Order: sequence, then C-alpha cells, then structure tokens
Amino acid sequence: MKRLKPVVVIIAILSFVILCIPTVLVIPFTDQTGGELGEDSHHTQKTLQALAAEPAVDVAVYRAKKQEVEEVPLEDYVVGVVASEMKADFEMEALKAQSLAARTYIVRKLVNGSELKMKKGSKEFDARDTTADQVYASPEELKIRWGSDYDQNMKKITEAVEATRGQVIVYNNAPIDAVFYSTSNGRTEDAKVVWGSSLPYLQSIDNPWDKDSPKFTAQTSMTVSDFEQKIYTATNKKVSIENDLGKVVSRTPGGRVDKLQLDGKTFKGTDIRSALGLKSTDFTWVRKGNELLITTKGNGHGIGMSQYGADGMAKAGKSYMDIIHFYYKNVQIAEASKYLSTLTAKK
Repeated sequence: MKRLKPVVVIIAILSFVILCIPTVLVIPFTDQTGGELGEDSHHTQKTLQALAAEPAVDVAVYRAKKQEVEEVPLEDYVVGVVASEMKADFEMEALKAQSLAARTYIVRKLVNGSELKMKKGSKEFDARDTTADQVYASPEELKIRWGSDYDQNMKKITEAVEATRGQVIVYNNAPIDAVFYSTSNGRTEDAKVVWGSSLPYLQSIDNPWDKDSPKFTAQTSMTVSDFEQKIYTATNKKVSIENDLGKVVSRTPGGRVDKLQLDGKTFKGTDIRSALGLKSTDFTWVRKGNELLITTKGNGHGIGMSQYGADGMAKAGKSYMDIIHFYYKNVQIAEASKYLSTLTAKK
C-alpha cells in the first residue's frame, strides 16, 4: 500500500472536522426523535401541535362603549379576557385556570352557534365585552390601563394562555358553561339557585380557599327611606321596616339567602341583592338610627370557579388542573379543535 502524502492527510482531516462540527453542535440540543430540546421543549411541541390543529376562528365581540362588533382571533380574545377578569399578580396556576375557563366559555358559545348568538340592531355577535359575558380589553386598552407594567403583565398573561392553548373543559363530551366569579362565602352555589336548572358540574361544595380574599366580606350603608325606595323600584312591592327588619325564610345550598320575609311580603334573595346593589346574596343588616348597615359575605353569584379561591389554591401548591377539577365536578379536559373543526372563519 502506498503511503499518503502529508498534504493529502491534512486535507482529509480538515474535511472530516468540517463535516462533523455541525453534527456535534446539534446533538446536545436534540432528542432521540430529532426534535430540538430546550427548557420549554415539551410546551413548544405541544403549542406547535395545537397551532397545527387549530382552525382559524374569530370571536365576534360586541364592544359596548363603541357600539361596534369587533372580530378577534380566539386566542387573542382569551388573552384579553384573562387580562381583564383576573389580576396579573395572581399566581400563574390561577391564571392558567382562568385561561381554560375563559376559552371554554366562549368555545361553548361558538359551537352552539345561533342558539347562543346575540344581536344588537342589525349586528350579530358571540359575546359582549362586559360582565354580561366575559370582560374583554384590547391590547391598546390594556396599555392605557397598565401603563409601564404593560410588558411584564402581558408576558405573564400570554404565558398562562399559551400553557393551556387548545384546551377546553367538557362534560359528557360537550364544552361546559365555565362560569366564574370573584369570591365565595366559604361555599360555592348550585346553578339551580340562580338559573333555575341544575347542572351536574356546577354543584355546591365547601370552598375554604377564599379566606384571604380582600373581598370576602364587605359593608355598605343606606338610609331607611333609600332602602325602602330601592326595594319598591326593583320589585314593585312597598315595604316598611320601621318595626320589622325582616326574617330569612330559607337559605340556598351555598348558605346564601334564598327567601326573605319583609313586612309580610316574601322576596327572593337574588331580587334583594339586585335591588340594593349588594356584592352577594349572603347578606345581613342591622339598623342604626335612620340607617341600615348591610354586611355581605362573598362577591359574585358563587357558581363555578372562585377567582380568589383559585389563587388561594395556587398559593398552596395546587396546579391549574387541580383548580379546574375542584370547582367543576366530574369534568374532563379535551382539545378545542375537536369542537371548532366544524366552524369556518367568520366573514
């Protein structure tokens, strides 16, 4: 065998090194299937899969102040809802739970189509940007609201939404009515109390996670005459509380006032709350001179997920899945694409 000349050997070695260097650099960053790895590799792969499967769906949002209908991409809409409905300084797992609930709420409306579509004048829309559905704000509005905190808040909210991207909560293979509210009174409420019909996943359960909520209790006061006038305006029933401050006849499964007898007349707790503008239907009052001091416990209707309760659970180390399964009973998590695939992008 002839010996190779030194120059040929050097060229061969250099060629080998040049060819091998890219492979050596890539190996530490790839898994056995050839996918690039990193700190968020599994999340990235999941997001890419969700994006690939996601149909391009917009949400028709009625903007109350502008009296306009705005088409917003689904995931952008979820970001705007989470940013509006939950404080950005809440725990990440609570924000994820809120993201999942918000997406489920609107997906249910989208897949039910005309059944849940609303109309204002000649304009059809899927959701209002108020508490009548879910509060929503655009990036421009959030910049004004958050000011210098916009970038960090938006980064955190977007991360929470992306972590749940493509997921919805289902019961019996259908997206649930994933309602939520601020703070419970220590127990969630049965849907039947407010809406007249019970739902198996929205039952009354003990909820100890709200104890640190700043909205756990509240007080307000009004004159006796204002109290009587508000009741009359809302219910068309005249009452006098000079000698009778009323009596609770029954309470709901969630411990709130179901029926109240006042001046010989019977009222629903929900009617009293609405008439007086109270934070919840778990209320009591005492008279002090010509005024009534009213104390409420909890904030909101009490059905579904408590937002401060979700934050309390997250602070205790619970995951967003733990939170969802605690507040919505016997539900499963499914891919939104399964339900949105029959929809086409609006207009």
